[in-house]
Amino acid sequence: VEYRKLFQDHIVALGTTRFAAEHRIARLDDLLKAPLIHSSSNETGWTAWDDWFAVLGCPAPKGRSFYVNNYMIALQAAQDDVGAVLGWDGLVGSLIEEGRLVKLVQESIPSPVGFHLRIHSRATAKARLFADWLVKAI
Repeated sequence: VEYRKLFQDHIVALGTTRFAAEHRIARLDDLLKAPLIHSSSNETGWTAWDDWFAVLGCPAPKGRSFYVNNYMIALQAAQDDVGAVLGWDGLVGSLIEEGRLVKLVQESIPSPVGFHLRIHSRATAKARLFADWLVKAI
């Protein structure tokens, strides 16, 4: 079995423009003190706020924490100005395009796991050609 890397998401801090203005978020240091929405489900293995800040060389956040058990609820809470949420750009692109959420700071981190295409060991030459095309197209 072969794997070909398709793409790597980036994890960004998101909130509304109103939230950014209310909490005066202009830099990464400002975000450390802002209310943050956390997913309490450990089943996903997704990057949490402490991990995100650590990769960026920052201490753990000191703002209020809101815990939810579902990522869709977390995204909705962010749209309702409850706090900032982490977003995988491939998952939240439409929310950003629609202006429902904005990137709060310039910093982002690569997702620890990329998206790969699995190619079966018995794949035909045409299937491999398609896989090559797909990797180049993305």
